[in-house]
This record gives sequence, C-alpha cells and structure tokens, in this order.
Amino acid sequence: MKKILTGMLVLMLLFQESYAQTAPNPKNYVAYFVTDQLIVDGKLTESSWEQAPWSEPFLDIQGPDFPKPRQLTRMKMLWDEAYLYIGVRLEENHIWATYTERESVIFHENDIEVFLDPDGDTHHYYELEINALGTVWDLMLTRPYRDGGKPINGWNINDFRHAIHLEGSLNDPSDEDDYWSIEMAIPWKSLSQSGPNFRAPQSGEQWKINFSRVQWQIEAEGSEYQKKINPETGKPFPEDNWVWSPMGLVNMHLPDRWGLVQFSDIPVGTGTEPFVPNPDEVVKRALRELYEAQRKLYAEQGHYSTHLEGLKRTSELEKVFFEVSDTRFKLSSPSLVNKEQRWYITEDGRIWKE
Repeated sequence: MKKILTGMLVLMLLFQESYAQTAPNPKNYVAYFVTDQLIVDGKLTESSWEQAPWSEPFLDIQGPDFPKPRQLTRMKMLWDEAYLYIGVRLEENHIWATYTERESVIFHENDIEVFLDPDGDTHHYYELEINALGTVWDLMLTRPYRDGGKPINGWNINDFRHAIHLEGSLNDPSDEDDYWSIEMAIPWKSLSQSGPNFRAPQSGEQWKINFSRVQWQIEAEGSEYQKKINPETGKPFPEDNWVWSPMGLVNMHLPDRWGLVQFSDIPVGTGTEPFVPNPDEVVKRALRELYEAQRKLYAEQGHYSTHLEGLKRTSELEKVFFEVSDTRFKLSSPSLVNKEQRWYITEDGRIWKE
C-alpha cells in the first residue's frame, strides 16, 4: 500500500507540474515546394535554400521569459514529392562532437534534434538527433514518456540523407569557430506506417514538428574539450535546451505543444502564402486541458470524473462527452471544421478525429 500511495503522489506532482505550466503559443512555418534537385552537402547555398525563409531564432525551451540563448540557431524547410528537406545553422564558438557510433545517446554532447508527429495524435512520433560529426540517433516513441511511452531504437529512417558543413575546426580548443550547419533529406516513405501506400503531404496540410539544440558548457583541457564542472556540485553544469517552439517546461516529449509546419505547393521563391490556423486546434487544446484534469483527479483520488462538475472545471467547448470506466476514459467534442466528426482523447493521451 505504501508503494501505491508513493506512486500516486509522484504522479500527482508530475501532473500538477505539467498542468500548471502554460505552453507559449506554438510557432508555425510555411514550407515551400522545391522543383530543382538539391545537393545534400550541408552548405544550404543553392538558390532554393537561399529563397526559403529562416525561422525565428531558437529560444530557451521554457519560453521567451527565460535567458536568451548565447548563440544563434535557426532552421528552414523545403519539400518535394519524395523528401522533407531541413536545413539548420548553429552559431558555435567551439565545435565539439566525439560520438561516432550510430544510436549513441547523442544529447550527452552538443547536438541538434528534430521531432516529428505527422498525424498529430501524439503517438508513434519520431525523434532524430545528430551531432557535428554527422552521427545519427533515430528512434520512434510509442507515446510520450509520461504516458508510459517506450523508445523503439530499432526503428531507422531508411534512405535518410544528411551532410554537415563546418565553418571552423572540430574538437580544436586552440581556435574559435564560426558555425556548423546541417542539411537533411527525410523520405516521406520512412515517416509512413502505410508501407508502399505512403504519400507526400498535400498542399495546406499541417504537421506537428519541433527542433531542439542541446548545448553543454565546455572548456579546454589540453588539446581537448570537456564539460565544465560546477564547483558546488562536482558535476557538469546542466545542458541548455534551445528550441524553435518553446514548450513552457523542460520536456520535449509533449507533442501537443510542438510547432506546426504547413506545406505549400508554391515553388519556393515564386510567391508566398500565409499560415492558416486550424480552428480545431482550439478543440484539441481544450480536450487536452480536460485530459490533464482527469489525470490529476485520478492521481489524487483514484478515479475519473464522468462530468465537468466533477473536475471542478468549465470548458470553452460547446459540448463535451464523457465515457468513463474504473481505469479508462474517453472524452470527445465536435469538430469546428466538420460538425459530423468528433475529436477524441483517451487516458493514454492519444487525440484523433473521426
């Protein structure tokens, strides 16, 4: 019984923390179509790349009210019928990377990370980490860790292409560097769970995506770098997390808080189109808040509520339907785009429309 109560207390504290934190408004980006063949060399110097807009500078993972990153990071995206193209430029005074074996835990050193959830249901999403040596760690997450998710390290981005460009010297403390950049080509087929029936996004479609730069404090020791030690703890200073779309707390594994990329079939450099917010994002956000309240109630009292009053909450949703058992729940509300459809969310955090 003591173990059960302790576990419930831990859950309660976790959900109180996540529930109390408010995510900043997700960033958005319009990715334009590319008609010429890109040379994946890491330099981002082709005309198509130069005409693609840069994102806003990355911020602290917790939001704009936290310390501004010490070095600039920006990304840009393009696409065609075969690939999603991503370019990232990372200003860096001291380029450092030692991991060379695929599937190493890259974030234990400096890296750039990409997170993708094509259908936006927060389950079976993808994580890709790369360092300045070009070493890759790619994995699929069955669901967020807090919902019991497991990483599938055996999943690989088949036919993934990437290249690194260095403006400086790697692992050389004797000089000061300028930046490193990375160019990626991610096949749509590798992001599909439909096998040979995969397709590229349709123009106007929006995907959940985010980027994170992990940055450690390092210093020279002889001819090498090492992590800087905090004299008060005897351990390395904690890493910084600089992201494109801030999360509101230090946790990248909340896909509902990621930014959105909107795909446009306008050839890059020939025109622009605005990002068009999806009205149903309001429904999804409101259902997510109720999901958080249900999980918090269960952690505190050991049961789910069958109505809003039991959650001691109101909702901006016109209608909310509750389906509840002893150990599970499903909440739903009509789509604002198509009244014949509903959005659903369950106790494991998955959200979808049908």
